[in-house]
Amino acid sequence: MRRIRAAVTGAVTLSLVLTATACGGGEGSEASPKTLTYWASNQGSSLEVDKKVLQPELDRFEKETGIKVKLEVIPWSDLLNRILTATTSGQGPDVLNIGNTWSASLQSTGALLPWDAKNFEAIGGKDRFVGSALGSTGATGKDPAAVPLYSMAYALYYNKKMFKDAGIAKPPTTWDELVAAGKKLSKDGKWGIGVEGSNLSNNIHQVFVLGKQHGADFFTPDGKPDFTSDGAVAAVKQYVDLMAAQKIVAPGNAEYAQNQSLSDFAKNRTGMVLWQTPSQTFESQGMTPEEWGVAPAPVPSGKPGAGKQTNSMVAGINMAVFKNTKNLDGALKFVKFMTSDDEQILLNKAYGSVTPVKSAQDDPVFADPWLAVIRDSLATSAAALPQVPEESQFETVVGTAVKELFADAAAGRPVTSESVRAKLDKAQQQMPKK
Repeated sequence: MRRIRAAVTGAVTLSLVLTATACGGGEGSEASPKTLTYWASNQGSSLEVDKKVLQPELDRFEKETGIKVKLEVIPWSDLLNRILTATTSGQGPDVLNIGNTWSASLQSTGALLPWDAKNFEAIGGKDRFVGSALGSTGATGKDPAAVPLYSMAYALYYNKKMFKDAGIAKPPTTWDELVAAGKKLSKDGKWGIGVEGSNLSNNIHQVFVLGKQHGADFFTPDGKPDFTSDGAVAAVKQYVDLMAAQKIVAPGNAEYAQNQSLSDFAKNRTGMVLWQTPSQTFESQGMTPEEWGVAPAPVPSGKPGAGKQTNSMVAGINMAVFKNTKNLDGALKFVKFMTSDDEQILLNKAYGSVTPVKSAQDDPVFADPWLAVIRDSLATSAAALPQVPEESQFETVVGTAVKELFADAAAGRPVTSESVRAKLDKAQQQMPKK
């Protein structure tokens, strides 16, 4: 995104904040109801790119409403910690972006404005938004803690030159085909597929999807951790085995956490990556759209769909309002503006993502073939990560377990079902007790 970061749904432990009383937001808004503070997530290839995209729109909002928006773009590595600090200090923004997988965790702090029927009506109604995007806005049975802003899904990106050189006629659609293609690509210092082995949230995204394909959800229906089921173990092992057993991932990928796999892809070092919407990053690396292709992420067999045919998590960015903002009316107007059809088309086009607003999806920009793959996955074969308060801890502890297993694989240590189960059992022991 633009360079969309896999850390888009970051992984930082909520620790004691989850039990704290939220103090609300509104930093900088006490002096005037004509001012809002907005924390934007880093969606572009740099913070400066985001400012260039967003500032003209904020100026337009000010011209229309008389409300000035003070913008701060925050890197993903800092965003969740900044939000958590704000929930206890009261020194937060009026409006902010959050990774959609944080929704239930942040909802449990009590700091965010609940989006009840009245608040949704103020921005045009809940039914404007795609159902899959609404599924990642908070815990089931509660009013959402945020509204969808940018939607993404994972897809398989393939390097056309490397595929041609290896004699691969078409992109793989199943995991068996992906491994076979990866082995053809893995020679002469080049590799089949890239991973970000030290990126905890990316690890979670991949093993969650594989878990669905193996019939595992990582949490029981009543919200308890279930990390050591046979399906969960098989999912984690399958992912790490791309390096450990199949040997189609470079050992150095075990240390990747900052989109290095995208750089390798753009420089013809790696033939495939599973990512959200990396077009802006490819462009920044000097790669033209004609040099890469996109296909739905693989499934065990057949076509992507629901249940065991899931091939992506529902990725994306939500927009939230601090409950104690001193300018609620202005905050609602700003969210309405940012989720309007015109702004959704402009912003999602700029960031290479898909709008979660139904009516805006009719714009021709979202008919681009590679965006169509993402849109179709969101509509038919993507599943929301568990909407439980402990989701952020799940990202941290299981993401770390996968990171450690990649380190074992890179070092030549065996990765067995027993070693995977032991790592996941240790992770489960670190989760809060209910």
